[in-house]
Amino acid sequence: MRTTLDIPKKLIEEAMEVTGATTKSQLIKDALQARIDEVKRKRLISLKGTIDLDIDLDSLRNR
Repeated sequence: MRTTLDIPKKLIEEAMEVTGATTKSQLIKDALQARIDEVKRKRLISLKGTIDLDIDLDSLRNR
C-alpha cells in the first residue's frame, strides 16, 4: 500500500544508518514490526501473575 508521509530527512537518514536498512520501505516496515512486537511483549508482561493455572510442578517433574 502506498502512503505519503512527512518524515524529516535527517531522521530517516539516521535511522537507516543505525539500523542498516537499505531502503526507506524496509526501514519503515522494520520500525512498525518492532513497535508491534514491543506492544505485544508489554501486554504479555502485564498478564504476569494474573492467571492461576493450578499446576503442581513437582508432580510434573516426577519429584
